[in-house]
Amino acid sequence: MAIGIGLIAFILAIVAIITVPLVRYVRVWIIFNKFHGPPAIPLLGNAHQFKQDPNELVEQVNNWVEDYRSKSKGLMRLWLGPFPCLFIYNPHYAEQILSSSRHIKKGYVYTFLEPWLGLGLLTSTGEKWFHRRKMLTPTFHFAILNSFIEVFDEQSKILCRKFDEIAQKEEAVNVCPLVTLCVLDVICETAMGKHLNAQEESNNDYVNAVVRMSDVIQERQKKPWFWPDPLFDNTRSGKEHSKCLQILHKMTNSLIDERSNEGKEKVDGNGNDGSKRRIAFLDLLLKMQRDDPSFTKSDIREEVDTFMFEGHDTTAALASWALFLIGHHTKVQKKLHQEVDSVFGDSDRAVTADDLQKLPYLSCALKESLRLFPSVPIIGRDLEEECTIDGKTVPKGTLLIIAIGALHRDPTQFPDPIVFDPDRFLPEVSSKRHPFSYVPFSAGPRNCIGQRFALMEEKVLLANILRSFSLESTQSLKDTMPIAELILRPSEGIILKITRRK
Repeated sequence: MAIGIGLIAFILAIVAIITVPLVRYVRVWIIFNKFHGPPAIPLLGNAHQFKQDPNELVEQVNNWVEDYRSKSKGLMRLWLGPFPCLFIYNPHYAEQILSSSRHIKKGYVYTFLEPWLGLGLLTSTGEKWFHRRKMLTPTFHFAILNSFIEVFDEQSKILCRKFDEIAQKEEAVNVCPLVTLCVLDVICETAMGKHLNAQEESNNDYVNAVVRMSDVIQERQKKPWFWPDPLFDNTRSGKEHSKCLQILHKMTNSLIDERSNEGKEKVDGNGNDGSKRRIAFLDLLLKMQRDDPSFTKSDIREEVDTFMFEGHDTTAALASWALFLIGHHTKVQKKLHQEVDSVFGDSDRAVTADDLQKLPYLSCALKESLRLFPSVPIIGRDLEEECTIDGKTVPKGTLLIIAIGALHRDPTQFPDPIVFDPDRFLPEVSSKRHPFSYVPFSAGPRNCIGQRFALMEEKVLLANILRSFSLESTQSLKDTMPIAELILRPSEGIILKITRRK
């Protein structure tokens, strides 16, 4: 009798284990399918429809997005196997999510950054994120950012010397590697106070590790079969990931110790010998640690590594796309040449903070480049509680995708959306649009803390290039084949013909 009762209890337990998740799944299936999207199969979802080639998959999803733009008010439902995913590319609904202080948990793919970045500002959530954001915001004060302009100017002029060598050869070249090394030099010096000289000595272990680590992470994000750590760690990419990680953390830890041992008297910009010493973000973080010992060395490393990751790939992508677009549009380039000439004339003097205020059309051109090619094309949010969008319930556990690329090409907000037109960002024009129709740096409480830093760096870099060179793009947009990864990059690079102006 006891055995019979035990067997019945065991069977009931098995039935409950199977039934409860199944009932939950059926409920989610019913309520989530009230949103429009490609026909899906239970459990399999839309997986059977996905193209295998990554470029074809991007094109397929883009076609779906455009197809459902008018059908469903900028909302599209997809099932990633049994997991619900909602694409959002309507500014009203984007505002609802991005302006919320509740929906701030990043999507699952961001966990692949954690071995490198830890749980820093980019990857953390909840109370830790709120505390860290409040702590770090003062480090991006305009006065501190202005102190970095000298670095922007020096490094961009080294890039211009590289461009000059290319111009003399009269050959069209891929400028993406050159731009990447330039911004790496900038972020190494501004974030860590380390002069790497990557533009002159590109075969540097740390530089190679930064570039390769970014590539490996984005490669892993596209291959779900590599998501489990035990599988990935034993692959060739996984072993390379481990090797790069050792190099990156060793460098950061070493610099933290070095700058910390130099003493707090140098944070004001003066060395022991009375020489002027540039402040880096690392110095500011070390000062925070002295004021608050609970901010540990590990915490500092998280944020320095986060600056390194976010401060090089995104910036390099924007600069490359901007050069591509300027090189394609001679009228825009002529206006930019006229603007920089009106500020700098024939001089080769350094760019100053005051100069940046006198280059409004350059700002418009950069913003329009970010509209067409946002460095971060999508933002992921894991929904930790149910919410309502367009009168429909979005179940807990849904992956929300703010499709920035599609949002920026909404014809109701941007007429002729595929046309490159910097005049869209003249104040009298942009003021008429929905404030969440253009969010290249995200928006709301989790917007990019470094957006002013990035735009200042880009303006100095572009201004110095345009002072000296004319650009001609030799590719069509189809030739560049944008790769929609965590960072939107041109698959075949950006090929430019560069000519000296003076």
